[in-house]
Amino acid sequence: MHKAKDHIDQLEWISEIDRVSKELGISDRAKSYAVEIYLSDIPEMDRSKPAAIATGIYVGLLIAGEERSQQEVAEKMGVSRLAIQGRWKFTLRNAGFDPPSW
Repeated sequence: MHKAKDHIDQLEWISEIDRVSKELGISDRAKSYAVEIYLSDIPEMDRSKPAAIATGIYVGLLIAGEERSQQEVAEKMGVSRLAIQGRWKFTLRNAGFDPPSW
């Protein structure tokens, strides 16, 4: 669980979630999940935040039942696909869901 202060402190990074969400045309529901996932496990170092945001968006999309590729999300966030691939299952489990078996 995150604090309300985290939301305020992370506005710059949350605006990146908003930007990528608009560019991908994803639902408010998926975007909301992405914000919650990001705020639940904020990286300490700024250089790690873009990968965490991309992963949060991808996981938010999975939870919302919306399909986008890791590559598509990564490109919009300006990170490599491997940044998502290496952490999405852990992030999904951390959010209380079982990763799909495909």
